[in-house]
Amino acid sequence: MLSRRGQPLMPCHPARARALLRKGRAVVVRQAPFVIRLKDRTRAASEVKGMQLRIDPGSKGTGLVLTDEKEEYDDHGAMVTVRRGLISVELQHRGDQIRAGMRQRAGYRRRRRKANLRHRSRRSGNRARRAGWLPPSVQHRVDTTFSLADRLCRHAPVAEIHMERVAFDTHSLSVGRRLKGTEHQRGPLTGTTIRGHLRVTWKGACAYCGVTGVPLNVEHLRPRSRGGSHRVANLVLACVPCNRAKGSNPVRIFLADRAERLAAILPQLSAPLDDAATMNATRRQLSDVLSTLGKPLHAWVGELTKANRLATRLDKTHTLDALCVGPLDHAAGDRIVRFPSHVLTAKATGRGSYARTTPDRYGFPRLLRTRAKQHFGYVTGDLVRAVVPRGKWAGTWTGRVSVRTRGQHSLATALGRINVSHRTLRLLQRGDGYGWGIRQESTASTSRKMG
Repeated sequence: MLSRRGQPLMPCHPARARALLRKGRAVVVRQAPFVIRLKDRTRAASEVKGMQLRIDPGSKGTGLVLTDEKEEYDDHGAMVTVRRGLISVELQHRGDQIRAGMRQRAGYRRRRRKANLRHRSRRSGNRARRAGWLPPSVQHRVDTTFSLADRLCRHAPVAEIHMERVAFDTHSLSVGRRLKGTEHQRGPLTGTTIRGHLRVTWKGACAYCGVTGVPLNVEHLRPRSRGGSHRVANLVLACVPCNRAKGSNPVRIFLADRAERLAAILPQLSAPLDDAATMNATRRQLSDVLSTLGKPLHAWVGELTKANRLATRLDKTHTLDALCVGPLDHAAGDRIVRFPSHVLTAKATGRGSYARTTPDRYGFPRLLRTRAKQHFGYVTGDLVRAVVPRGKWAGTWTGRVSVRTRGQHSLATALGRINVSHRTLRLLQRGDGYGWGIRQESTASTSRKMG
């Protein structure tokens, strides 16, 4: 909620917001997240208490919760701190889509250099990268988290920011146990090479058929085309016929009729470390950009968040973890008394593509894309409301629109996509690169009040 001059005020209950709008005392500023501006209230005439923005960063999603804390007396007359969750937002990243798109682009360019087409020489690798450079799929996580945190700080009176900052020991994760001392320096390749390690592990035989005395190739269990890495846990030795026969198929499909071989290989596979590496790469960058918001920034370890979540018997979600970020003295009676029952989800969708053509599966141009992105006053991603007077889809629908040049736009609804005419649409909010929605918070956490 904003004052008449656009300054942030304390948030109110949805019923209170509906009453203000019905009486004409407020106007809608944004639909998602829903923000109103009062016409007859200034910040000086309002009681504004400081709020806290708590952030639980993640590789796939990030939880952001606006909370307030106050001191009150418990049943024994002791002063305790109670924390209330007011607004919960779950940000869903699209780093995997960005990485897949960049790999696809690299594949197109690689093919154009090798196929019988216009020659394109490879770029030299002498281009220096600036300090703090991150891959686009990783930088996206920092940018979207900062963008949403900045938006919440502009719409709510945030006084301080609390963030969970953790570092993952990828070596211990790959081994499956906590390493100590010099064990970190003794990996599986200590004193040997990859091929030598694999020869000892598989006794110089093909991992798929067991043949020996033939040339063996280093084979990826999870193919590179399916997101596999060059880790030793993802490598085996394979003869040339088995290597060609497997191709890009997953090992479970290739060895579906050879259960003994599959059972010997599967224990070698370990969980990917992509998410842990992403968190290690972005934790300092995220702290640096959040400090530019002008709010006091406090970083806390993940063990504190886990202890608070277990003490309050809450489920593990990004939003509930964000609610538990920051210290709580449970021995003294501090507790969490409320968490929102509905979570606002923000799925990063981007703002379109720079591509001028739509390629086919081989990378050749299939059709030209129009240079204009706006058609009949609407752009793909705009939040609109359609009032269809008759027909199969008669009724009122709200969702994100995908525009077409002929004016028969596509609208995403809860029942799927429908085709609507531009004449039946009314703009609610311009596209901001996010797909907004609402989901229920975990209902298994019945030990605390939901509201």
